[in-house]
Amino acid sequence: MTTTPISNIRNFSIVAHIDHGKSTLADRLIQMTGGLTDREMAGKEQVLDSMDIERERGITIKAQTVRLNYRAKDGKNYIFNLMDTPGHVDFAYEVSRSLAACEGSLLVVDASQGVEAQTLANVYQALDNNHEIVPVLNKVDLPAAEPEKVKQQIEDVIGIDASDAVMISAKTGLGVPDVLEAIVTRLPPPKGDREATLKALLVDSWYDVYLGVVVLIRVVDGTMKKGSRIRMMGTNAAYDVERVGFFTPKMEQVDELGPGEIGFITAAIKEVADTRVGDTITDDKKPVTEMLPGFKPAIPVVFCGLFPVDANDFETLRAAMGKLRLNDASFSYEMETSAALGFGFRCGFLGLLHLEIIQERLSREFDLNLIATAPSVIYKMHLTDGQEIEIHNPVDMPDVVKIADIEEPWIEATILTPDEYLGSVLKLCQDRRGAQKELTYVGSRAMVKYDLPLNEVVFDFYDRLKSVSKGYASFDYHLTDYKVADLVKMQILVNAEPVDALSMLVHRTRAEGRGRAMVEKMKELIPPHMFQIPIQAAIGGKVIARETVRALRKDVTAKCYGGDITRKRKLLEKQKEGKKKMRQFGKVDIPQEAFIAALKVDS
Repeated sequence: MTTTPISNIRNFSIVAHIDHGKSTLADRLIQMTGGLTDREMAGKEQVLDSMDIERERGITIKAQTVRLNYRAKDGKNYIFNLMDTPGHVDFAYEVSRSLAACEGSLLVVDASQGVEAQTLANVYQALDNNHEIVPVLNKVDLPAAEPEKVKQQIEDVIGIDASDAVMISAKTGLGVPDVLEAIVTRLPPPKGDREATLKALLVDSWYDVYLGVVVLIRVVDGTMKKGSRIRMMGTNAAYDVERVGFFTPKMEQVDELGPGEIGFITAAIKEVADTRVGDTITDDKKPVTEMLPGFKPAIPVVFCGLFPVDANDFETLRAAMGKLRLNDASFSYEMETSAALGFGFRCGFLGLLHLEIIQERLSREFDLNLIATAPSVIYKMHLTDGQEIEIHNPVDMPDVVKIADIEEPWIEATILTPDEYLGSVLKLCQDRRGAQKELTYVGSRAMVKYDLPLNEVVFDFYDRLKSVSKGYASFDYHLTDYKVADLVKMQILVNAEPVDALSMLVHRTRAEGRGRAMVEKMKELIPPHMFQIPIQAAIGGKVIARETVRALRKDVTAKCYGGDITRKRKLLEKQKEGKKKMRQFGKVDIPQEAFIAALKVDS
């Protein structure tokens, strides 16, 4: 096997907003370079989206990599390492990892929709990694396409020259050969020294039932050979390399990977947790002294409890969580118990879509029926004795007297919306205690920047934003800092018993509205018992909202024909006493559906 000179290697990723055609373009590139034959491609769209859930929702969740061979117009053979990245805000960390392994990016923009919030976020990440960027306008064959206008938009909003953007239609294949040539001529080759000590970046890892942990690497210096002994600098563990290879998307084995190449290795590693993403891999005998910069670890921002509907499924759930954790380093969980819901797990996610996808994967791949508690975020509490604690479950909140102040996380949100929906978008942000930072125009669309508290956003902000803008607004956010807020713990009491699964931390000004909505919902959901059931929302000892579920009554006076009124009254009094006693000792059965529906209550 002849080694390709480093000047003939191109590593690039495709970045874009959701649905602008990244995965479809990747399909065409694979097809045109002969990575897969037409027969293998037949009937299969988005070859790189391997999970069923990715195909159904039409989104990319895991970044995927492929190696393509291309013979350019100059007669030379080139190797392309292509990384298809997710476009959704929750998977931004997948994007950052992929970008660190590449030197350039294809920026795909939909010629009919223009620049969206996520386009901006991903481009800025690419620019932070010093990428050379080639703008590609997709869907130019649509009647609604306005390529000239969109080029202008790219220049105005992102500030990169788009005059020679490549015009394509990824679906039909129009203009895709020009993309291949642009990759050769406009993207830089990687740099690296073949003779130096091995230094490679650990880009990703996942678990394979037959091979153990498969590690995706980008070799920076030196060569990664089969049979050599390597050391992970972060965990300081050493392994013997068993396989070296790359994906075409099929696995192909080779003897070695040189500088600038992206490929995979397996080395009998048992746990994905042993392979820290962003770690530096080096030679065990003569390690390099300096580690590569790596990337920021994925920090969970949204927490919620997951409980099995059937208590017997707990062990299955535990095993399923372990398996998902093997392939998703950003997902964290710990065990917790709840009086209402039994045993379950407190899980951390990168955002609501991440939460939804993990939930869907658990129910689909492991056939589990789950209940999720209301999502909450991490609060920092400063206690009167000078301690600082982090709380991500409202149940763990200490006594109010011990708390000096509570800080909540804030985000900076960027929202792009057509002009006619601007009013309702601004109102939505104001209602969620937001503070406007700036408002600018990008063509006919407004770009708003808002500071918002994260706990107002995790609840249902995204859904509301989509409904007030009829689906046209796009939204992207990043965490900024923590600010002190007037937060209170609101509990829902059913028959004077607090229901821990429904307690939440809310802002004092929003507590009454949220509480009222919650008790009204619970009233509809709890079936009548033999006694009257009060449902209350309370902050500390103060009840802020109340509803009552009426009692089922037996007609005790049915057998009284005629006679004195006192006889009837006596029977009614006796019944009343019985009801009172019942209410004291009676147990209220709250059906599981009531929890699920109450947790979905829309503020």
